[in-house]
Amino acid sequence: MSSDESSRPSDRPEKDPMEDIDTSVPQSARIWNYWLGGKDNYAVDRAAGDQVLRVYPEMPDAARAARHFIVRVVRYLAGEAGIRQFLDIGTGLPTVDNTHEIAQRVAPEAKIVYVDNDPLVLAHARALLTGSAEGVTVYIDADLHQPETILEQAGRTLDFDRPTALMLMGILGHIDDDEALSIIPRLMDRLAPGSHLGIYDFTDTSEGVRNAERLYEESGTLPYHPRPIEKIEGFFRGLDLVPPGVVHVPDWRPDPSPFTGPRVDVAGGVARKP
Repeated sequence: MSSDESSRPSDRPEKDPMEDIDTSVPQSARIWNYWLGGKDNYAVDRAAGDQVLRVYPEMPDAARAARHFIVRVVRYLAGEAGIRQFLDIGTGLPTVDNTHEIAQRVAPEAKIVYVDNDPLVLAHARALLTGSAEGVTVYIDADLHQPETILEQAGRTLDFDRPTALMLMGILGHIDDDEALSIIPRLMDRLAPGSHLGIYDFTDTSEGVRNAERLYEESGTLPYHPRPIEKIEGFFRGLDLVPPGVVHVPDWRPDPSPFTGPRVDVAGGVARKP
């Protein structure tokens, strides 16, 4: 499928996604955008974000460390691992270096399918659909709880007989362990050998994170539950972990630097499907 075909509008008039945006309730992607210094958020999101910052002032460091982890993961996948297809579920509203930008910088022909169900993200999808001329960048409006729907729609762009990178970055905290252990295999089983899985998640390793979790949930947004690093590692079962395994994200293949970044309560890793 060509880039033109994948992003061509249908004959039916599209509903304006901005109509579905509720600015009276904080939303996780917009709060995260605020912590990253972005502008795609509302007063209610900033208020909820500030509440968390009062008990966990390290959150902006954690958010930036998570973003830098994604950059290194995608660069590794598109470069050393030779991946040319990416299924990124839980796109969110990053400020810089989206998955398609990083991947197509390494391999201009790379195909990226983003998946999210937030109307503000959908409203910004047109901006995301500006990848390289050689590659493909598309957006699917779908929910993580619907893996078969995601695979069906993504399969119109991606060839699942070829290795694909499944990206579940910062989204699994919105579902419980049993759901994650059900959904991840249903997605990975459809992907070809040589495919990879990338995950990061918050860890419950500090009192600040636990207090932040409580305030975050009380704000009315979708709850996010950190989990022990051992639980995150368990999501890769049946796959071959890429060294150094599941670690705190600043320690995953760090870029050469004379500086040591702050320790953050975020862990992640990458694994290959045999």
